[in-house]
Parts: sequence; C-alpha cells; structure tokens
Amino acid sequence: MLTADQRSQYHAVRTSAGLIDRGGRGRIVFHGADRKAFLHALLTNDIAVLAANAGCYAAFLSPQGRMIADMRVFDVGDATLLDVPIEVKDLLLAKFDQLIFTEDVQVADATGAWGCISIQGGAAASVVGLALGGASDSGVNALGASLADWPAFRSMRLEIDDEIAILARVDEFLLPGFLLFAPPALLPRLAGAVAAAGAVVPDEAVVETLRIEAGVPLFLVDMTDDTIPLEAGIEAQAISSTKGCYPGQEVIVRIRDRGHGRVVRKLVGLTIEGGVVPASGDRMSVDDKDIGYITSAADSPALGTPIALGYVHRDHMDPGSRGIVVHGNARLAATVSALPFVPFTARS
Repeated sequence: MLTADQRSQYHAVRTSAGLIDRGGRGRIVFHGADRKAFLHALLTNDIAVLAANAGCYAAFLSPQGRMIADMRVFDVGDATLLDVPIEVKDLLLAKFDQLIFTEDVQVADATGAWGCISIQGGAAASVVGLALGGASDSGVNALGASLADWPAFRSMRLEIDDEIAILARVDEFLLPGFLLFAPPALLPRLAGAVAAAGAVVPDEAVVETLRIEAGVPLFLVDMTDDTIPLEAGIEAQAISSTKGCYPGQEVIVRIRDRGHGRVVRKLVGLTIEGGVVPASGDRMSVDDKDIGYITSAADSPALGTPIALGYVHRDHMDPGSRGIVVHGNARLAATVSALPFVPFTARS
C-alpha cells in the first residue's frame, strides 16, 4: 500500500510531472552506413524506415520466437541508440558483435557515456519546455510550446555547454513523457532544472503503481526469455507485420495467421477484491484448477483497489472472467480487466 506521502507523489505525477532516474538501464550505440539494415534484419519492428530523429519500440527474439530483450530504438542522425534492460545489455552486445560480418557496422557500449532521466506526467511537456527553454541553441525555445504534439519516439539533439544531449518522446505510463539522455556530468544540472520546473521525484513504489495501472509489461518481470511477444500483448507496438525476415518471425507469423493470434496463455489485468495486494508468483485458479499466476501487483489509487498483471490460460482471458488468487493463507477474488487499467484521461 502507498503511504500518504507516496500518494501525494502519485497525484503530483498525474497532474504535473515526475522525475525518474533511468541510469540503471543499458545503452548501446551503433555507427556505420549499414547499421539500420543490420538492425532491421534482427529486430521485430521496421528499422529501415526510421528517419533521422525518429524511433520505435522493438524486440529481439530467439529463432523459437522467445524474447531475448525488448528495447527502444532511436535514430539520432549519425548513429542509432538502443535503450535496453541493463540485465541483458552485455548479452546483446555479444550477440550483435557476433552477427557483424562484412557490414559497415560498429557497435559499442554507451551505458557509461550516456545517463538518462525520465520526465513523465500530465504536464511533462510544459515542465520539459520550461526546464530546457534556456539551455540550448538548437531550437528548444521555439519548440517548447509544441513538445506536447511530438509523436511517440521523436527525438532531438541538444547542445548544452558544448555537450550533446538527446531528448526523446517516450510515454512510459500512457502519460505524456520524455527521456533525456546526456553525459553523466551534465545530468545533475538537467535534473535540477526539471525539478525546479515543477517535477517531483517519486518513490519506486509510485513508479511501479503507475506502470501497472498503464498495463505496461516489464521485461524480466512480466516478460522473460520464455515469453512470446503475443503472449505479453506487445505485438501492436513492437512487431511490424509488413517487414522482411527476422529471427523468430516464422513462429510469430504462424501464431498470427494460422492460429488467429491465439496463444496458450496471455498477460491480462486483474482487479483484486478484499484490499490485499497479491505478490509476484501467486497462483490463480478456477474451481481449484490452476489457470495462471501473478507477475506484478499494486494498490491503485485511481481505482481504489489492488490490481495486478498476470498470465492466465486462454480459456479465462476475457474481461469479466473470474478466479481466485492464492496469497499465503488468503484466497483473493480476482476479475480479468481490460488493459490499460487507467488511461491518461482518468483523474483521481
């Protein structure tokens, strides 16, 4: 359960903005004339069509269609930047390096060279525009008023004190949001400007609550290396249905076309009765038959009840389906809910 102070932070993020340190994620940078063609052949989304200052969400799959990682891809003009889970950063670097043969591609670990802060919330565009309005000669002043109109994954290179930073539109919780990548020495100044412009620094429990309310699965929590993207429901954002081959495509196409998109299990939202927040790994049953398990859970201030993400058998995935979550000695009634739980238009 969120404390009174955490609830105050939660409401501040929804109505204004939250400042979140994303330095704990990994960053990989690609250079070379063939970098987009190289990534296009490996990732699930259409990288070849990305123009400068554009980006997308994508996944890297095994030949069996299981996830190796999800990632955000940004074309920043003379390079392509990947924002990845830190736990698989070294694995990805090794795999990418092994797959370069004669292509003009250079891949490097940029985690130490680029830190990242995330600004998310109802007024994130205004907060970012105010914070950066006097910090750049690259047009932020002129664009500050239109940041709210940026499409997803649009990015912009900024020059600040002879250092390069990258601002990108990424809505982490279905709230307006931005990622700001910059050298570690520059980030404290930028974070200070964002805080001075009105952003609060929410506790991790608040960040997790916002994520779960938005129904956004987290890799290695709600998705693992045993997950097919269609099971996690990320195919609309991460997979292009028109691009050429990539590892795991045959599995994805077979499920999508021959199986009509049906998978044995599916990540769903669950509303929990009784005021008790279940734990990751808690099992769910119907008539004492095991049908799935919880991956993430939180107490939702917007809905006034505990909520969870979890996998259930396809026979029980429709909104309104009911079951029992076993949490220790407690048996919690749960109902499948459509995701997201709380769209941006919701106010609490």
